[in-house]
Amino acid sequence: MNIRKAIFAGSWYPDSASECEKEIDHFIREIKIKDLLQGESIGGIVPHAGWYFSGSIACNVIRCLKDEKHTDVIIMFGMHLHPGSPYYIMKEGAWETPFGEIEIEKNIAQELAEKYSFDIETSENFMQDNTIELQLPFIKYFFKDVRIVPMGVPPDKSSLEIGKAAAEMATKLGLRAKVIGSTDLTHYGTNYGFMPEGTGPASLDWVRNENDRRIIDVMLTMDSEAVIREAMAHRNACCSGAAATAIAAAKQLGAKHAESIAYATSYDKSPGDSFVGYTGIVFKD
Repeated sequence: MNIRKAIFAGSWYPDSASECEKEIDHFIREIKIKDLLQGESIGGIVPHAGWYFSGSIACNVIRCLKDEKHTDVIIMFGMHLHPGSPYYIMKEGAWETPFGEIEIEKNIAQELAEKYSFDIETSENFMQDNTIELQLPFIKYFFKDVRIVPMGVPPDKSSLEIGKAAAEMATKLGLRAKVIGSTDLTHYGTNYGFMPEGTGPASLDWVRNENDRRIIDVMLTMDSEAVIREAMAHRNACCSGAAATAIAAAKQLGAKHAESIAYATSYDKSPGDSFVGYTGIVFKD
């Protein structure tokens, strides 16, 4: 089997199973999940910074997706793409994690690749991007033998159709699916060339309580197209295509409600004039 290496292990997150498990145990204790909306958790939005900064949020969203029923496949959307960027998919093989490999759900992936125009990634030829890989140890830890369909989707309406199609294919194959979209929020400061509110405490307050709040509120309405419009207008989601497509796919699978379980910024761990926002959202039926 062709295995894609975990290129961020050992830097953005631990490269051993034991160290990953220690981190996960800490993350579970760090965020106390309040009682969520009743019903099945179908999908979610996760951040993708290094585990030190946003791992606890991503871990706990993925933990919320685990239930008593067996999950066959997790359909994943990510990658830092712009309007007009190609679509990306890995349609066979597996992806390395410290807990062992995760296989690609090739029946769905190959059907998508036949139906839509994707750039095909392989274990040897792929774009280096952290958005999906950083979630994989959490997925392997909570879902031991699940398969994945990892895709990179730009912020456009065609991505939403791909998300719906992936969900439909899972259903037709009799596979129980969950959905994950990976995005961080506002990238503020000199490091990112985005400083509409200058520097200092007022800029941090604006990101937390205005700019990030706007995109989170839109995500909670589960309006996929509005998520893309909001992010394009206010630069408050770096991978709005992934978030919006996850919403479209989750709705196709029966999700009707969304709830935020956590919010943070990199400033919380490393104060400075440049910082990034993170949110964790769970979609329920």
